[in-house]
Amino acid sequence: MKIPFSFDFPRPGFVLLLSAAIVAMTSCSSAGDGSVQSPDGDVRLMFGLDAEGCPSYSVDVDGKPFIRRSPLGFGLEVFRAGSAEPETVDAQKGFELVSVDRGSEDYVWEQPWGENKEVKCRSNAMTVRLTSASGVDMTLFFKVFDDGIGFRYDLSCDGADSLRVTDEHSSFMFASDGDSWSIPADFNTYELDYRKMPLSELHDANTPMTFRTSDGIYGSVHEAALKDYPEMTLLAVPDETSPQGFVSSLAPWPDGVKARFAADSFTTPWRTVQIGRKAVDLINSSLILNLNEPCAIADTDWIKPMKYVGVWWGMHTGIQTWKMGPRHGATTENALKHIDFAAENNIQGVVFEGWNAGWESWGGMQNFDFTRAYPDFDMDKVASYAKSRGVELIGHHETGANIPNYERQLEQAYAWTEAKGMHYVKTGYAGGIPGGHPRHGQYAVRHYRKVVETAAAHKVCLDVHEPIKETGIRRTYPNMMTLEGAKGMEWNAWSKGNPPSHYVTLPFTRLLSGPMDYTPGVFDVLLESSMSDPRREKWNDLDQGDSRVNTTLAAQIADWVVLYSPLQMASDLIENYQGHPAFQFFRDFDADCDWSEALDGEPGEFVVVARRAGDRYFLGAITGDSPRTVDVPLDFLADGVKYRAVIYADGPDADWRTNPCSYVISEKTVTSDDVLNVVMASGGGQAVTFIPAS
Repeated sequence: MKIPFSFDFPRPGFVLLLSAAIVAMTSCSSAGDGSVQSPDGDVRLMFGLDAEGCPSYSVDVDGKPFIRRSPLGFGLEVFRAGSAEPETVDAQKGFELVSVDRGSEDYVWEQPWGENKEVKCRSNAMTVRLTSASGVDMTLFFKVFDDGIGFRYDLSCDGADSLRVTDEHSSFMFASDGDSWSIPADFNTYELDYRKMPLSELHDANTPMTFRTSDGIYGSVHEAALKDYPEMTLLAVPDETSPQGFVSSLAPWPDGVKARFAADSFTTPWRTVQIGRKAVDLINSSLILNLNEPCAIADTDWIKPMKYVGVWWGMHTGIQTWKMGPRHGATTENALKHIDFAAENNIQGVVFEGWNAGWESWGGMQNFDFTRAYPDFDMDKVASYAKSRGVELIGHHETGANIPNYERQLEQAYAWTEAKGMHYVKTGYAGGIPGGHPRHGQYAVRHYRKVVETAAAHKVCLDVHEPIKETGIRRTYPNMMTLEGAKGMEWNAWSKGNPPSHYVTLPFTRLLSGPMDYTPGVFDVLLESSMSDPRREKWNDLDQGDSRVNTTLAAQIADWVVLYSPLQMASDLIENYQGHPAFQFFRDFDADCDWSEALDGEPGEFVVVARRAGDRYFLGAITGDSPRTVDVPLDFLADGVKYRAVIYADGPDADWRTNPCSYVISEKTVTSDDVLNVVMASGGGQAVTFIPAS
């Protein structure tokens, strides 16, 4: 049975549920209905089959075309019992409609941590079941939220022993051109420079790929619930109806196969498009989280956000080393000093990179030992001292991307970590994966999931560097607390560094997928203390002697608010914080948010974010190259309460190029009726702590 592509479908009924755990579902088997609208009626998704049985969808926003007819489907290889060769199936055509079922959901769920502790999930859903003469059955799940759409596939083939995906044909044929912000598609790294360019000129992109159409609608393409599948990137496929169209491109196995399953069925991640009328609507969206499964951990009391410092920046700037030797950073003496600093400054955790044996194997087949410390690092003494001072230790597992070596030690390493009383581990995957596997393929995705599940079994939280992209796994496994997944602070230590525009692009791109461990907060922005240190040695070929942090000091403070991470680091050498008046902001800051909202901003230009933790509020504002003044209504503060606002601002003569360290600290009393005039220098920012007045 064929159905037409578009329908004049009335807005579906909606049931408001007060319970946080009830989902209202309706069901029908209508072959004549092929559309579903958002609860507010402003976003409409249409499904259709053409004369050849090719499935596709389109999306209207505010009654106007947003995504034109976009094909769906797969290239498959089916292995059947008794056959040595696979059967090639074009699972992009030849389908017939079986049924269309419909449902809705409206509930509020709580997470143990997050930008917002309470998350509202409200959507209408459509499930389309298809069959084909090839024996392949396809079920398409569509969900339409007020702030976007998501769809995923379930494919099955009776009688198959195993299935291989050779291509996925999910497409996004945008109805109009516009500006886009993205990094190039790369199956091995996300640490690339962001580009602003017209959609119609974009050849490929990794996701989140953010854009603004000529109609003024903001959107971002990404994926949710990636767990046993390669990552999706976007490849341009313009046609006569959409010169700004894209199709999914998957990270392959070394033999070119995209995904393999030892079963007769598989389910894909959700393909998502967040939608907003303002740029900050994308930041404030919970769509990615809402498309993930509920928490799989019964007791989450051990999962706690925190601030941390550590032995880290010294290695990147070249004054210390990861491996043991005269300049070794992670020594017992240095560890105790950092623990004291943390305890005395309201900082809950410390990390020591280079504590364990194996760093001398770097540059070949990295072979780290995750339970054996270097002789100059007394783990038992350090752990005992940290416990006595109420400071958490963050373990460090740099794998060098040698996944087989890490998996051989995985269970033992996390059991050992738990036995030492550590509840946090920072992992790293710098290097190439043995066997020619891309870092973002199905092999690696399965590994990352295995690590987070193993860590959860031993009550260990993770901070993952060189990760697979965040797709909302933190809802299911909230011990996955933060990830890197973009050019972070370390690039400023040994290259020309990240430009001011990078900081005001991240919240509208990378951070739409989830928290980022950018490791902000360098106060010595010109690296004067490191460059003048007699111990310093160049270790990175990108180091041309012009490295520095390309923002003002005030912007570095504001980044603690803007660049969200539940594990938030003050990344500079602790000597650069001691006695510094501006470090009071980090002492007062609380990484355990209850509520957050992006208030204003544009990608690549500026952003203003407010957060609440307990009865205190924190505001962060940063700008790109252009100096900027923004009036910020304080109506997010509690009504009827007076607050002491401590303001950390750029000095009147501040400029990230010529005078980055000029700052001013001031105080004033404010209420929710006031408007704050935020003045920012080029590459600058402003941070504010709002403390209820006694």
